[in-house]
Amino acid sequence: MNISKDTVVQLHYTLKDEDGQQIESTAGHDPIAYLQGHKNMIPGFEEAVESKQAGDKLDITVTPENGYGHRVEGSVQRVPVKHLRGASKWKKGMVASVFTEQGERQVTIVKVGRFMADVDTNHPFAGKTLHFNVEILDVRAATAEELEHGHAHGVGGHQH
Repeated sequence: MNISKDTVVQLHYTLKDEDGQQIESTAGHDPIAYLQGHKNMIPGFEEAVESKQAGDKLDITVTPENGYGHRVEGSVQRVPVKHLRGASKWKKGMVASVFTEQGERQVTIVKVGRFMADVDTNHPFAGKTLHFNVEILDVRAATAEELEHGHAHGVGGHQH
C-alpha cells in the first residue's frame, strides 16, 4: 500500500540540523505512527513520503517554509511559571510546553524568575532546515476511529 491521505504510517527516523548534528531519533525505541494528510507531521515531511511504501528508506530535507516557518523576531512573551510543562526547574534555553487557545505549543525559556518566565514563542526548530533519515516500516488504511480522532492509534501513535 502506498502512503496517501488517510493512511497510518509507521516509521523510524533520525532528525539532524544543518550542521549534521543529531537532534532526535527513534532508533532503539518504538517507531512512531501518524495519520497522513491530517497535519500530524510538518508539510514538507508529508509531501516527501507521499506515495512511498513499507520498506522504503529516504533522506528528506525540509526548509523552514515547509517545516516550522521562519523565526519571528520580538516573539517573547511573559507567562506564569506554573503554566510551563516539561520540567520542575527551568533554566534559560530549555524547551517547555504551554497550552494556548491554538492548542499545545513548544516555547524556549529566555529568562526565568520565581513566578514568571519570558519565553520565545517561536518553535525551537523555526528558521532551521531539517534533515530526516527515514525508514518506512508499515502503511495501512486508517480505522474509522482514527479518522474521527485525527491521529493514529496503537504502537507509536496515540494511546487512549
